[in-house]
Amino acid sequence: MDKRPSLPWPSIILCITACVALLAGGLSLWLVLAVSLVWLGSIWLIVAQPDAAPQPLQETSFTSERMGELVEYSGSPILVIEHSRVTVANRAARRLLGKHLIGQDLRMALRHPAAIKLMDKKKSGFTQIRGLVRRRDLWRINRQVLNQQMSVIEMLNQTSEADIRHAHTDFVANASHELRTPLASIIGYVETLSESGPSVPPEKRKRFLDTILSEANRLQSLVSDLMSLSRIEAEKHEQPEQKTDFGKLVRRAAKEVAGIDREARLQFDINGSVYINGDERQLEQLVRNLVDNALKYGDSGSDVTVALSLNDALEATLSVTDRGEGIAPEHLPHLTRRFYRTDPGRSRASGGTGLGLAIVKHIVERHRGRLDISSEQGQGTIFTVRIPALEA
Repeated sequence: MDKRPSLPWPSIILCITACVALLAGGLSLWLVLAVSLVWLGSIWLIVAQPDAAPQPLQETSFTSERMGELVEYSGSPILVIEHSRVTVANRAARRLLGKHLIGQDLRMALRHPAAIKLMDKKKSGFTQIRGLVRRRDLWRINRQVLNQQMSVIEMLNQTSEADIRHAHTDFVANASHELRTPLASIIGYVETLSESGPSVPPEKRKRFLDTILSEANRLQSLVSDLMSLSRIEAEKHEQPEQKTDFGKLVRRAAKEVAGIDREARLQFDINGSVYINGDERQLEQLVRNLVDNALKYGDSGSDVTVALSLNDALEATLSVTDRGEGIAPEHLPHLTRRFYRTDPGRSRASGGTGLGLAIVKHIVERHRGRLDISSEQGQGTIFTVRIPALEA
């Protein structure tokens, strides 16, 4: 059978017509010949090519072995399910649920009503499961149906996101409460003075104004601490690189926060110069918060010891020791939480915002250090900060 290509006469006739029109338009004969040769040559190249039969697409075979190779090193737990049984579990899934789940019915492996309901559906979908491994865990289970026999399960751990949302909600609620309290007090006293006018006795007026000033100062301190905490959290991944004489800074900051009235209560035990990489502004805030807490909550007539040394692990070790009533053991794990107070009334009366130790914790973390708190009731409390030091 002759498979030579047939000539495309319509295209050839169109080419000749176009060339005649170009000649009639006054175009050079040689230029028209060149155009016609290019045109006819391109037509011939197209016609002369043999027909390329489209290659059939190879069907993808969803085999357990193939799927296992694809998902083994995924960071998320992934299961391949065939006829409701687990045939593939990647490394993350085995670490989460155990190696024994391969071959099990998924309903038995997960043992959760929401998972059973998801598997009973014929279509792809997702559900959320709480308490899959631990009580507070929250997992999103995605199911993708591949065919009538096979489906893929992807498990996404959403516990951290849920904790962040919860912490954010708690923080907003606590901050709103802390801000509302002084504002309500200020508004109440101002309204009383405004409505009573000159009938308010001078002594009472002065007491009201003193309260307004005290609450306004407390509000200012609270806003300032909130802004400080926000800045510190924003910078927590940026490790400071400024060489700082920590001993000199500790002595200066402690004296500043003590002031003239309380400086006599400070006892220093600083052995020479200890240098660290640090943010001086934040380190000063750390020292002021710790020393101010010790002076406030220690016995008014007792000393506060501020010690700094270099330990065997090449860490600058700062300790602030008061000789107050001490802190009950159940309170110790919560002291660095925002707005946590062991004695709310006493804290507010002394002007505390409930953010001081939270700020200390974040400053220590930014400097790649650690904070330890030890206390014995009736003996006092020791706050110890350890920050990597620079070699001499």
